[in-house]
Amino acid sequence: MKIQSVAAELSLKRSVDSGTDEQRMAVRNIIQGVRSDGDAALLAYTKQFDKAQLDHLKVTELEIEEAYNEFPEEMIEVIRQAADNIYTFHEKQLRETWTYTDSSGTILGQKMTPLDSVGVYVPGGTAAYPSSVLMNVLPAKVAGVKRIVMTSPPGADGCLPAGVLVAAKICGVQEIYKVGGAQAIAALAYGTESIEPVDKITGPGNIFVALAKREVFGTVDIDMIAGPSEIVVLADDSARPAEIAADLLSQAEHDTRASSVLVTPSQKLAEETAKEVESQLNDLPRASIARESIENYGAIYVTKDMKEAIDVVNGLAPEHLEVMTENAMDVVKDIRHAGAIFVGRFSSEPIGDYFAGPNHVLPTNGTARFSSPLNVDDFMKKSSLIIYSEQSFNENFKKIAAFARLEGLEAHARAVEIRKA
Repeated sequence: MKIQSVAAELSLKRSVDSGTDEQRMAVRNIIQGVRSDGDAALLAYTKQFDKAQLDHLKVTELEIEEAYNEFPEEMIEVIRQAADNIYTFHEKQLRETWTYTDSSGTILGQKMTPLDSVGVYVPGGTAAYPSSVLMNVLPAKVAGVKRIVMTSPPGADGCLPAGVLVAAKICGVQEIYKVGGAQAIAALAYGTESIEPVDKITGPGNIFVALAKREVFGTVDIDMIAGPSEIVVLADDSARPAEIAADLLSQAEHDTRASSVLVTPSQKLAEETAKEVESQLNDLPRASIARESIENYGAIYVTKDMKEAIDVVNGLAPEHLEVMTENAMDVVKDIRHAGAIFVGRFSSEPIGDYFAGPNHVLPTNGTARFSSPLNVDDFMKKSSLIIYSEQSFNENFKKIAAFARLEGLEAHARAVEIRKA
């Protein structure tokens, strides 16, 4: 890994999924195809892109039961425990409707209402992601969303991965469709003969999924446009180079565009970690992916002290931040921008990916400066409550009418004054 001082140009190299002109045009054509031809377009695109010849889009109850019955019992229990942890964590986020009454009798407040329907996209391809099912479905369940629809691209055999179906069953998802890519996003947004449209779409995907989510935003809500995975490790001499290297590589193996960065005031730790990364790459199954990621998007920044290191981290605003320092919680107090913060040597980032409970859908590309992890609030909407008392009206109607006329809105003013006539 490249070691450099902060005096050099500082940046967390990011690969933004803005797509090419050809990709954007392809996505728009796919969306239009689904809007025009519905299920027929979904079946045609699934045959074209996923090499699967389907006679039905919806996953049957029998398919779910078969996947569950054939899945290793010990892994079912692991997924179930992870689901319990995630559900329990998100229950703490649930907010209730609230009101207050002032001295005049006016009642003001906020009504919390779950969304009616949500579409969850689960990526497919060469890997299965049951963790994506848990992290997207369970906050919606906690919020009280009644209809949760899941889509995922099938394999060439026309089936979804067993682990994905098992996770869906554990989460109580029954409406599942074998469709992926931009066509799945279009179906969730606009509907087809088989798939009724939803109000919001969440879940990660490839560049075509990301571009499709951007295209349909406004017709439906979306969670975010997520970029490649990022990790920053903030460490001092108390940390262990082998553990830091392993954590950096845990993100590098995701994607050739993933970003793995160490920030430290220790030149010694920097050098030892760089050696460990190289050593551990030698027998990593996804070494070619991880190596390209490390070479193109990895870095080690050496700072003059811990204060400067913290400033660097806040400037990078990473998706994942590990803090491996003495007095780590004192350091955390000064962290302002990070999607998720993992504190101490036993809080390796993959623990958050799968099992601890907090959501692993996190802001990327520096958006942790203003964004939060996926949470229960993302599946609820807020309505203001105004029950104005006669006393407050009599005291304030002239002020309100004057304000309306200040903005040139006479009808607004009269709508207030007519009640006093």
